[in-house]
Amino acid sequence: MAIELKIPSVGESVTQVTIAAWLKEDGDYVEMDEAVAELESDKATVELNAEKSGILKILIAEGEDVEIGIAVATIDTDAPAPEGTDKPAITAPKTEVRSEAPAPIITSPAPNTNYATGTPSPAANKILAEKGITANTVHGTGKDGRITKYDAMLAESGAMDYSSPTEPSREQERKKMSNLRKTIARRLVSAKNETAMLTTFNEVNMQSIFDIRTKYKEQFKETHGVGLGFMSFFTRACALALQKYPKVNAFLDGEEMVMNDFVDVSIAVSSPKGLMVPVMRNVESMTLWQIESEVKRLAIKARDGKLTIPEMTGGTFTITNGGVFGSMLSTPIINPPQSAILGMHNILQRAMVEDGEIVARPMMYLALSYDHRIIDGKESVGFLVTVKNYLENPMTMLMGKDPMDILMGL
Repeated sequence: MAIELKIPSVGESVTQVTIAAWLKEDGDYVEMDEAVAELESDKATVELNAEKSGILKILIAEGEDVEIGIAVATIDTDAPAPEGTDKPAITAPKTEVRSEAPAPIITSPAPNTNYATGTPSPAANKILAEKGITANTVHGTGKDGRITKYDAMLAESGAMDYSSPTEPSREQERKKMSNLRKTIARRLVSAKNETAMLTTFNEVNMQSIFDIRTKYKEQFKETHGVGLGFMSFFTRACALALQKYPKVNAFLDGEEMVMNDFVDVSIAVSSPKGLMVPVMRNVESMTLWQIESEVKRLAIKARDGKLTIPEMTGGTFTITNGGVFGSMLSTPIINPPQSAILGMHNILQRAMVEDGEIVARPMMYLALSYDHRIIDGKESVGFLVTVKNYLENPMTMLMGKDPMDILMGL
């Protein structure tokens, strides 16, 4: 008996999805609950799973747009499993996080292949996606043939050969925009056209945070199982500053201003499918290690295309870090309906004057884009200066002000 494999509901208001990729070939034998395709909506990417075991017959090609409830494949449940077929062994989930040291080169393929064979790790997948290199052209040297970060870096370095001139080309290629990409474009244009957006800038001396990370990073990782990065400090500083400047944490709904007594921070993450903005809830009550753990979890899910719609819904304020790509200064675009976004940039040693002496300090430019309809210049500048002061004096983040001022009753 053949059963139909239909497009399930993937979220409220979503009526159409794109078949981003078939994970199985036409005529393959699939197991019950095995992922057979990736579906991309304007909000997230989800997997389509087989409802029964049997032979898969694909009805609609990869890249096509289909309505919710449409049958895209059938499964012949009466077909016998191929001899020697076992359920796939899940030896390396896509969300696995592990350090990847350069692995020895394997001169002959492994005798057995499984799920991990030819599958990039999250770090490797990011490198390959950014450089436009397909995974099937890369030889994996990790466990069971998994493509490691080292493999991706080797592939990247060999992707272009500049040792000899190449024939000039005048070819063009047209690619259909995905639903997700179209939604991102529409929201960015809307933010530019429908808000009174303005950007204010400041700079922060990162020396104190550098000293803290140098002193505590090993103990922090050993205790909490996660690295001590910069994002936790910035998120904590913003959460405290937003409580002092609540309009920066608010948004407009028609002619009403909606004030939030909680801080849900959206973290802009670059993924192979475009910009993703997952949300961390109630950041004002989170510790540094809880923030680092949540940032890591959401970033991995974004890069693996596993974010759910609830994880990207809401948010009262956004932080974006262009510095990881080398950006020195930018004017980030507000993530509607929010009213403000903080842009972080790269850290460079620059000459600064301290007590009349010229010294080298690790400096970062900060940019706060805000909606001038709801946030005045005094509030935007005050918020950014408060963030700067928290970052340059991290001890003040413990109680919201300088401990000595508290001791003195000031």
